[in-house]
Amino acid sequence: MTATPNASEQSPLALMCGGGSLPLAVADHVSARGRRVILFPLVGAAEPESFGQHKQHWLYMGQVGKFLKLARAEGCRDLVFIGSLTRPSVWKVRPDFHVLSALPRVYAAFRGGDNHLLTSIGGWMEEHGFRLLGAHEVAPEILMPEGQLGRVAVNEAARADIALGLDYLHTAGRFDIGQAVVVADKHIIAVEAAEGTDAMLARIAELRRNGRIHAASGKGVLIKAAKPNQDHRFDLPSIGPRTVECVAAAGLAGMAVTAGQAIVAEPEQLVLAADRAGIFVAGVKP
Repeated sequence: MTATPNASEQSPLALMCGGGSLPLAVADHVSARGRRVILFPLVGAAEPESFGQHKQHWLYMGQVGKFLKLARAEGCRDLVFIGSLTRPSVWKVRPDFHVLSALPRVYAAFRGGDNHLLTSIGGWMEEHGFRLLGAHEVAPEILMPEGQLGRVAVNEAARADIALGLDYLHTAGRFDIGQAVVVADKHIIAVEAAEGTDAMLARIAELRRNGRIHAASGKGVLIKAAKPNQDHRFDLPSIGPRTVECVAAAGLAGMAVTAGQAIVAEPEQLVLAADRAGIFVAGVKP
């Protein structure tokens, strides 16, 4: 029986990086276990100051051939996608020869929802010899635990809103749209689409100012959950301190995300922000 190699004996991990703080958090967790990490930040999505001292190779979206050459030269066999990324138009991708030689396949990948697109890209990488892993597989510390984070507890009215929100997301997720919904007094007041969670919450704040939402401030919940058939290696729902700020600005009571199926960025800062704002953060069963 062959022993499983420890982290220091494994090949370097390739980390394809979008925006936000999660790529660095994952890189730091993996490095702390003794495994080398090579970052591949995407121009236009990742921030140059976000990656500390980890080795980096910057790429434009569409430079598949460059990635394959660099990752193989570094000895990488495992690949993780992590970080925020605005879905690009197929016409805004900078294709290299590898992409140009497969244009019909690339075009087909863009004809569908985000999960379809990411799974198609992942399958292409696997055909080139890489093993696709979820960020939570290499850094399980980033997953949301079950239960309450911070001092504020979930009340009974919020529990009813959470149940309705999870039911809605389970149904709507089959159509590969959105991972978030806002419910107040058992009334769905906003659903996430292409704009993303922060923009959806900003829309709620604007609706409150315009008198279009009648639920009192301090009522309502942001609920986030993975889609029923989602490939968990890609684009798990995530929350962080910025989410707390947006929830508070929208006048909501708190947020709930599925435990074990959602990612928490900067958990210590998130708890501090939630306690300051007086909102709850809860990990709930899917």
